[in-house]
Amino acid sequence: MADRTAHVSWSGSLMEGGGTITSVGSGAFGPLDVTWASRAEESDGRTSPEELIAAAHAACFSMALSHGLANAGTPAESLDTSATVTFVPGTGITKIALSVRGEVPGLGAAAFREAAEGARAGCPVSQALAAVPEITLDAALA
Repeated sequence: MADRTAHVSWSGSLMEGGGTITSVGSGAFGPLDVTWASRAEESDGRTSPEELIAAAHAACFSMALSHGLANAGTPAESLDTSATVTFVPGTGITKIALSVRGEVPGLGAAAFREAAEGARAGCPVSQALAAVPEITLDAALA
């Protein structure tokens, strides 16, 4: 079992205020500024919860795909994954678009796509985000 922790401080109202992700338990990053404007408009050098979700989803998916490919006897030489999270103010997260390009010797395009679909379904972050109305996947060999 692994517990992960993040700490955030916020001052002011939602629209005029601002916050800082002051630290994470691992010490890997922080501080990061966050505001409503960075969430709903332009980032202007600040992050948003959705950007952090995109990073978590891309990392988790890559891990799941790497594991699945290796277990099938076709380990990847490289995987390049991106995730784009769409946030609509007043509605929430409406879409996540995953895209992966892989270099996997000995594996055809259809088998890569099948492995990627399995990784999308099995990734714990995908499972946590199951309420998102649309999660797309663009998977292709490089």
